[in-house]
Amino acid sequence: MFAEENGLHGDPRIKAISDAIRVVPHFPKPGIMFQDITTLLLDQKAFRYTVDIFVDRYRDKKISVVAGVEARGFIFGPPIALAIGAKFVPLRKPRKLPGEVISEAYVLEYGTDCLEMHVGAVQPGESVLIVDDLVATGGTLSAAIRLLERVGAEVVECACVIGLPLVKGNWRLNGVPLYVLVEPRLDDLEGAL
Repeated sequence: MFAEENGLHGDPRIKAISDAIRVVPHFPKPGIMFQDITTLLLDQKAFRYTVDIFVDRYRDKKISVVAGVEARGFIFGPPIALAIGAKFVPLRKPRKLPGEVISEAYVLEYGTDCLEMHVGAVQPGESVLIVDDLVATGGTLSAAIRLLERVGAEVVECACVIGLPLVKGNWRLNGVPLYVLVEPRLDDLEGAL
């Protein structure tokens, strides 16, 4: 569900967030329209709006864990976790966490990858919010859901700043709701297609 479809239609914060995201054509390879959130992070007001909207949504949902997907989920997840009184758990790429981990492999459009989490970081029955910057096909978020459900957690929702319109409706999220703030600006996409 997009924020504009859930009570934020016409909210000037959504436009500010969208305007602060730069689209970089043909990065990292031809045909890719990279959604660059570094420009959002440079805009203190738009960055604050992003965190505030998520905090407003999740403040009263009794979430005990915010799980951030490497790497850009690490940017948005911690401030959300602090504001709602939850712990932050990083979901990392292989061999980045010391100690015992649990892993979940997944298929990407260009190969395979894996997410890992420390054993014991999330307890059975805990309520989890998964945060990332962007959802395209939903493969990474689905792997995160499977990883957390394997340890007995309840994934309440996945939250992303950006949702690509080219795959809207095709996200594979294992029945878990998805909340997205913005779509890339169409004028940026049309010029590069």
